[in-house]
Amino acid sequence: ASLGFLTFGAHSSGLILNNYSVRDTLMGISRLAVALSIVFSYPLAFVGARDGVLDLLQVQNRTPTVLNGLTVGLLAAVTAAALSIPDVSFVLAFAGSTLGNALIYIFPALMWRGAVRKQPNSTTGQRREVKLAMMSAFAGLGMGIMGAIKAVQSIL
Repeated sequence: ASLGFLTFGAHSSGLILNNYSVRDTLMGISRLAVALSIVFSYPLAFVGARDGVLDLLQVQNRTPTVLNGLTVGLLAAVTAAALSIPDVSFVLAFAGSTLGNALIYIFPALMWRGAVRKQPNSTTGQRREVKLAMMSAFAGLGMGIMGAIKAVQSIL
């Protein structure tokens, strides 16, 4: 993607492969590889998301009817979002600003805080580190909010 952006600059499409000619054989193979990657990785990610929704809703009775109904509902929601979002770059920017910041700044700080709390004899240095880690988490939260706002402003 970086080389594609260097090639096309500010005129780059959200999906960098769209900037290349449809007659370019190598880019055609690249498009096919991306399509295959999406087709074969989507079910794995989707099942994880569906199970996460079921866990969040605390559904105990996971019958085929419940699973199929939720699958259809989630697929309908994802399809509606895909039809209404004009550019994939918005999805990438929003996910990067929210999930990326959470993975880099927020989750590690929360895990460290939890680990220190579970220790019966944590040191003063560890408790000080928790405070620093939580400051980092709040900075990450701020950056995530700013990034999400900028991503939403880009489509308005």
